[in-house]
Amino acid sequence: MDRLTNTIRPYAWGSTTALPELLGVAPTGEPQAELWMGAHPGAPSRIDRGSGPRALSDVIAADPEGELGAAAVARFGPRLPFLLKVLAAGAPLSLQVHPDLTRAREGYEDEERRGVPVDADHRNYKDPNHKPEMICALTAFDGLCGFRTPHEAAALFEGLGVDSLKPYADLLRAHPEDAALREVLTAVLTADRTRMARTVTEAAAAAERLGGPYAPYATLVHHHPGDPGVIAAMLLNHVRLQPGEAMFLGAGVPHAYLRGLGVELLANSDNVLRAGLTPKHVDVPELLRIVAFDSGDPRILRPEGDGEEVYDTPIDEFRLSRHLLAPGGAVRTLPGGTPQILLCTAGQCTARSDRSGELGLSPGESVFVPAGEKVELYGNGTVFRATVLV
Repeated sequence: MDRLTNTIRPYAWGSTTALPELLGVAPTGEPQAELWMGAHPGAPSRIDRGSGPRALSDVIAADPEGELGAAAVARFGPRLPFLLKVLAAGAPLSLQVHPDLTRAREGYEDEERRGVPVDADHRNYKDPNHKPEMICALTAFDGLCGFRTPHEAAALFEGLGVDSLKPYADLLRAHPEDAALREVLTAVLTADRTRMARTVTEAAAAAERLGGPYAPYATLVHHHPGDPGVIAAMLLNHVRLQPGEAMFLGAGVPHAYLRGLGVELLANSDNVLRAGLTPKHVDVPELLRIVAFDSGDPRILRPEGDGEEVYDTPIDEFRLSRHLLAPGGAVRTLPGGTPQILLCTAGQCTARSDRSGELGLSPGESVFVPAGEKVELYGNGTVFRATVLV
């Protein structure tokens, strides 16, 4: 078991206060968006086993089976298959979707064959992996997830009273569900940018005046004036998670995080196709190729189980659970056999193993547990556990 030293990513949408409050440090005044825990090459955690700090990715590469376990290596390859984050959104993230595994591999191989540099602004596929993810709220957390039904989206457009939105509302009411959503999203993202900017301005003014269900969309234009993604976002469900609630986002599900602090767990990938709310590259044809035009209310996940509370998700690359520890409560013994990251988000907790002894955990602190090492947890606080299913 090794204490992790982690990197904070300073993306522009990050909160200036949420991560410092969690970590108990003074704000710098700059946005602090994501605290990364894992072995992603973009910002691997570091550990020190007595010979100085080393990247966790290098430690795993030197002995994949020893660190990850033979079963995990056989199933997912010689790298940690997940990335754990604390995400602090002070402003909206881009409206985006992620590819499934087949399309990720095809897209990556195609861009490699065409010689598109992996760091090029217009590159879609940074790696050949899919990127399912989930977000678990630590505070009230606002996001957009999945499509409204076409009739619900049409009613939202009509309620704004903006003439230039009427053709979209008519399309939503005139066609079958998936065809209607595809046609309207395509029309919004390919519209003349000057005319669309006027529509966005008018829609935002109406949304601000009306408030209520329009309030989440009114804020978007302050960060992304004239962006077609503001209108595209109105096709999506607005979701507010309460602390402890979570959402799982599978391949093709359009989404955007708006505001709040949460624990995010995702497959170890950088593949993102953007639909708007960003100055970055938007590849509309490729986006439309992978979007899942399914509508309905998003499923809110709540942890289930006694002792270890598990968030049920339909994939094996990651598994998130939560331990609520109390003074004098039972010591929790965690199973070995798979790699684990333990993250404290509240209180004062202790992780103990025969190899490493006791490591105290304060909010924002984390440890990596190699496969095969049995760990016990106790204390007074909350610990999230990220691992894999094999």
